Amino acid sequence: MAISQAATQHAATLDTPRSGPWDGGNEPFKASYGKLMMWFFLLSDAFTFAAFLTTYGLIRHRHAAFDAASGKAFEFSSAYWPVPDKVFNSFPGLHGMDLPLAFVALMTMILIFSSVTMVLAVEAGHRMDKKDVQKWLLWTILFGATFLASQAWEWSHFIGGTDEGTRMADGTIFHGANLTMNQYGPVLFADLFFFITGFHGTHVFSGVCLLVWAFIATTNGTFEKRGHYEMVEKIGLYWHFVDLVWVFVFTFFYLV
Repeated sequence: MAISQAATQHAATLDTPRSGPWDGGNEPFKASYGKLMMWFFLLSDAFTFAAFLTTYGLIRHRHAAFDAASGKAFEFSSAYWPVPDKVFNSFPGLHGMDLPLAFVALMTMILIFSSVTMVLAVEAGHRMDKKDVQKWLLWTILFGATFLASQAWEWSHFIGGTDEGTRMADGTIFHGANLTMNQYGPVLFADLFFFITGFHGTHVFSGVCLLVWAFIATTNGTFEKRGHYEMVEKIGLYWHFVDLVWVFVFTFFYLV
């Protein structure tokens, strides 16, 4: 009899709508399971980037900086850490001109614009406006692809080096940088540059692939059938994270 009453009470409990914020069937803080998992992933990814940038900061701190007050003319040397203004001072189509960080600043602006268009795509999804979602997703894809192309050019210039190059101990002239030699200074600078900016670039590439998929799904009416554009919002969270991380990468590599 007691067992039967307990079973009846349990069944009634299951049938009762849940109203508490942490009852199993509810969305904690009104966030869906998918968005929570995206936040967990981004948090773990933030720890990874933080570890990489902390490593860069520690290695940078151990190397001497160029002393401009000494009166000596600047030249690249493994004796001190490279000066970003001297390394990243080129611009496509303007060979020979000294434009410190101009191209990197343009890349940063492109990525910031992509965040704006991503916000507009998410907002259009909340309004269930398919055409606007398509439009702003396409703009975000174009900005992301432009950033990747710009980063590819920056890498090629960094690898190719300056016209003058640097004279090595054996008397040969070496241009650019790779994982074992670096015209601009200590080899570790090139190693960290390739690894960290490449890791970030991989994230941007993954984001562009997700955006292309979301654009195709929007065009095919997939989200209209679901009745919501939550997937666009989740991709937007990832994209904003990638943009935010670039601010820290930009600060560490190009400003410090």
